[in-house]
This record gives sequence, structure tokens and C-alpha cells, in this order.
Amino acid sequence: MAGITDVASKAGVSVSTVSHVLNKTRYVAPKTKAKVEAAVEALGYVPSTLARALKTNRTHTLGMLVSNSTNPFFADIVRGVEEGCFEFGYHLILCNSDDNAERQRTYLRTLAMRRVDGLIVMTTHGDPSFDRSLGTQSDLPMVVLDADEMPNVCVLGDNSVLGGRLATEFLISRGFRKIAIISGPSEHPRARDRRNGTEQALQEAGLTLPAHWIMQGDLTASGGHRAMSEFLDACPESDWPDAVFAFNDLMAIGAIRSLQERGIDVPGGISVIGYDDIELASYMTPSLTTLRQPGFEFGFQSAKLLIDHLDKQQKLPSKFVRNPRLIVRESVGKKPAETS
Repeated sequence: MAGITDVASKAGVSVSTVSHVLNKTRYVAPKTKAKVEAAVEALGYVPSTLARALKTNRTHTLGMLVSNSTNPFFADIVRGVEEGCFEFGYHLILCNSDDNAERQRTYLRTLAMRRVDGLIVMTTHGDPSFDRSLGTQSDLPMVVLDADEMPNVCVLGDNSVLGGRLATEFLISRGFRKIAIISGPSEHPRARDRRNGTEQALQEAGLTLPAHWIMQGDLTASGGHRAMSEFLDACPESDWPDAVFAFNDLMAIGAIRSLQERGIDVPGGISVIGYDDIELASYMTPSLTTLRQPGFEFGFQSAKLLIDHLDKQQKLPSKFVRNPRLIVRESVGKKPAETS
């Protein structure tokens, strides 16, 4: 196997010049750089990442903890992180915790032992013990998505209070007054924010959110289906809402399935709005009205913020927020004006 000395000999340059070309640590004249790159290609030279890590105390690797890699929105974020790592010359170690607190803590320790240069964390539940575990890694730069603000950590996410308001104001503008929600886990920061935004918009319109119209889901399609089905079983038809705001698209899809199974037309009988704008949202029947979060962009931005901090010593912001955007499709109708 060829070594760096062989590359230097073939290119007719010093070992240090080869190192500068490979590590981009100093300007090298284009003609000399081309010679080194040609020698690397001809010899099939592969730099030793272990040796480089020992020398520079850097692995050029990011770690990512995700709570559920099967969620299409989360998958978009992972794609964005992968694209950012590839573009800027970093590797990615991905760990899926399946929303298990112990697995989260174990993976966190594993990634620290692997000496990742930075960490991206995305969880579904706000687990205080895990947050404390993150706090013990104060020397590890990290970006946490969809979390409450934490010291020495960059928190990246959407403006979910605004998103809750936009969804609810849109339903109200369509004539709906009886609006129910399918919330995510109550301890999750974005679920709290979306509910706050919903309640603000309802209050300003002189409307209320009765306690039995607050359904609880787990951010999965099956959770949305179960929440909607249990509600329909428990409440008489006279007490059904005109519209349902599900706090993510998967729960909205599950809710629509539950309604259709019972012969309730969507949107003719009950309208449904989701959140995230996953790819499936535009292809289902009816197509899903939703709030768009730019998942791929979130992932790419997470990687870029970390890498700019590591490579360019740019300070990590404490918070990075994007506003969601209303996407109007078929699952929300318009309630006819009531005649006296």
C-alpha cells in the first residue's frame, strides 16, 4: 500500500507539500497541486484518518443522534446533514435511538469515545436526564434540533408558535369554529409551542379549545389513527369538531385514515391540517394541507453551522429559527355559512 512518502517521490515534491495539499492547510501553486493529485490517483493513495486524527486532534467526523429515522421528516433532515458533511469533507456517524432514553445516553457516550468533532441531536421527547447528559459534553460543539434553549448549545428549529397560529387562523378563515388538535408528546418543546400558537389564535377569534378536543398522539401515523378513533368512539357525533389540526403530517395521515374508515368525508365532513410537509403529503388522497418545515435545509444548515465553527472558528449561534409556510391543498374545505 502506497504511503505519503511514495506520493511525494512520484510527484517530485516534499512530504510536507503533499500534506498541505491533502489537508488544505496552506496555499500550494496549482501546477504543484495538480502533480500531487495525479500522484495520489496513480498510486491509489488513501490517507490514514487515524494518523491524521492523532496529529491534528480532529477526526473530521460529526455524530448525529436521531430519535426515529423512519419518520420521513427526520429522514429529510438526515439527508441534509449527509449532504453538508459530504460537501465540506466530513464523515457522519448516525445513531437511531428509537426514542429510548437509555439508548440515547449510550450512543452519546459512544460518539464521545469515537472522538467526533461535533454532534447533531434530534429527539422526539424532551427527556430532562438526557438534556443533563448533553450538558456534560460541554467541550463538544453541538446543534440540537427542536429543543428548548440550552447553555453552550445551538438550538435549531422552526417557529412553532407561529406555525400553530398560521394553521389555526387558516381554519378560522375557512369558516371553522369547532377546531380540535392532535398534539405530540406534551413534554416536547415544539408540541407546546404549536399548542400555544393554536390557543392564541382561538382566543383572538373568541373561540375556545375544550379539553376533550385535545387529542394526544405520539407523532406516528398509528398514533394519529388511534387518537382520532378513540375520540370518535368517546364523543357523540353532535360533539365532533369541524376541523382537526394534527401537529405533524404522520398523525394527520393516520387521522384521515380513521375518518375515512368510518365513512366520514375529508374535507366534506371534517377537515384536517398537518405540519411538516413530508413528500407523501402532496400525493395522498385528499392531498394534505400542511405547514412546511424545510427538513433538508435544517439538516444541511446544522452541518454547516458546526463545520464553520470547527474549520473557520465561527461562533455557533445560540438559536437558529426558520418560519414555517402554509401549503394549501385538498384536506381542508370551506364551511358553508350557517343560515338562520
